[in-house]
Amino acid sequence: MPISATETDRPQANDRLAASLFAEVLIAEQLSRNLIGKALPRGMQISHFSVLNLLAHVNEERTPAQLAQAFHVTRGAMTNTLSRLEWAGHVHIRPDWDDARRKFVSISPAGRAARDAAIAAFMPLIAEVVRDIGADKVRTALPVLRELRIRLEDSDG
Repeated sequence: MPISATETDRPQANDRLAASLFAEVLIAEQLSRNLIGKALPRGMQISHFSVLNLLAHVNEERTPAQLAQAFHVTRGAMTNTLSRLEWAGHVHIRPDWDDARRKFVSISPAGRAARDAAIAAFMPLIAEVVRDIGADKVRTALPVLRELRIRLEDSDG
């Protein structure tokens, strides 16, 4: 049952609205991860794809700390992901020539190819979901979801 605008003036109604919103976001996130995860090339995890995708988009080296911050994960978790990507030949990790304590990560040609293969595998699936929902509804939802993401990033501190 939809919650009316007048109901949102009451604290309990706002709490129910917030709980409903976050429940839908969390469930959609889990189902999206499952959908994409099943479509990814063998051995690739969503965390691997995400790092490759970011590196392909920025087309510049990043430090492991910058990558950890971008994905809101610990440095240890990012180090684990980068080790697996390096082992697979998907990234190059080099020392910082000015500061030996720091490293730089870049996407390799094999990593770019793996990222492109992953996109080719799951894009038809997510495009179908958008077609089924309707492009206009998705365009209407995007500003709210974007604002929610930005607000949560700001409070992540």
